[in-house]
Amino acid sequence: MAAHTPRTSHESSAAPGAEGPVAGGPVAGVPVAGGRLPAITVDDVRKADKMLSGVSRATAMEGSRYLTGLVGAPVHLKCENLQRTGSFKIRGAYVRIAGLTAQQRAAGVVAASAGNHAQGVALAASLLGVRSTVFMPVGAPLPKVAATREYGAEVRLHGQVVDETLAAAQEYAQESGAVFIHPFDHPDIIAGQGTVGLEILEQCPEVRTIVVGVGGGGLIAGMALAVKALRPDVKIVGVQAAGAACYPPSLAAGRPVAIEGLSTMADGIKVGRPGEVTFGMVEELVDEVRTVTEDQLSSALLLCLERAKLVVEPAGASPVAALLADPESFEGPVVAVLSGGNVDPLLMQRILRHGMAAGGRYLSLRLRLTDRPGALATLLGVLSVVDANVLDIGHVRTDPQLGLTEVEVELHLETKGPAHCDEVRRALREAGYVVAE
Repeated sequence: MAAHTPRTSHESSAAPGAEGPVAGGPVAGVPVAGGRLPAITVDDVRKADKMLSGVSRATAMEGSRYLTGLVGAPVHLKCENLQRTGSFKIRGAYVRIAGLTAQQRAAGVVAASAGNHAQGVALAASLLGVRSTVFMPVGAPLPKVAATREYGAEVRLHGQVVDETLAAAQEYAQESGAVFIHPFDHPDIIAGQGTVGLEILEQCPEVRTIVVGVGGGGLIAGMALAVKALRPDVKIVGVQAAGAACYPPSLAAGRPVAIEGLSTMADGIKVGRPGEVTFGMVEELVDEVRTVTEDQLSSALLLCLERAKLVVEPAGASPVAALLADPESFEGPVVAVLSGGNVDPLLMQRILRHGMAAGGRYLSLRLRLTDRPGALATLLGVLSVVDANVLDIGHVRTDPQLGLTEVEVELHLETKGPAHCDEVRRALREAGYVVAE
């Protein structure tokens, strides 16, 4: 089951003098960057929505019969993976850059990102006639680098991790005068991302729970602001990868806390510290933050591909992972936000194999055979009887632990589920093979 960080009361975490959500009105007094920036209201989100008319898409809302059956209530998928540039990031980036003065636009903009924010900034700047420079890690997936260039940005590869890339981009901003476009920690970015929440309320007015992936917090902060202002009864649930979950310890401490050793395939939500702006809003407005494992992310991505026919990146599949992990804990109707679909094909291949293994659909085994003619054919005959599809076979003959007449065989099998995996193992053992995994 996913880990939960419940938020039992908005009032308990409000700043002194702050007002709670009011149906039909703005959320006033949300603590923003310790008071250094003006409060953001639902009116800012509405203005952003008008600004984005003809720029971003009002993405589709698709029902999921499979998830509906698990949850016991209607489940809808908000398909931001079908948004321009493949994620919600174009919304906030466009609003931020459109709000710059003529002098700031002339100086250009700069951003740092491993993928989605990079593409959002590149396209937004191009649409507004602003020169953009985007710093990306040296190991960024080639399709994302190519897409960012095609959207009009000058791409500079720097650093092995995003923190190094971010530092380089900020240094460039100081030296060149270009405006740094933060991926999540700015009111304009948050207002732009909040337009997803307005669309959900229009498309699914009966919604009771919205589930959304969380990295730095820009998307969930904006959505929570918009939704809680208009429908304070709707529960907002954030989801983080367990290997990169900065919000649970930060919420427990009452301040943004940096975590180290981030490890997750969900690079879109791989952020080591909440933003100053976003943290106060998440603390005030988000009901709960959960975490999901890598296995759950893999299974969710596979489900989106097979059942919904949607290509979704691991970060975008995190809400589905949370639904799979504990379906009965969500009050429906539920909307799960598929925040992005930009996934490197090579990573997709590995994730799908991992997801198949987690779902009992893929099985890797090692066993030893006597190195004689017909031994492999006998083994394959056993597998044929139990209807296991052999995807790949590898042989090892030079391991010093092997006997003189032994060979180790590594098998990769396509199976039909956990019960079928057990059946395959049992058949091999009954045939006299010693099975290792």
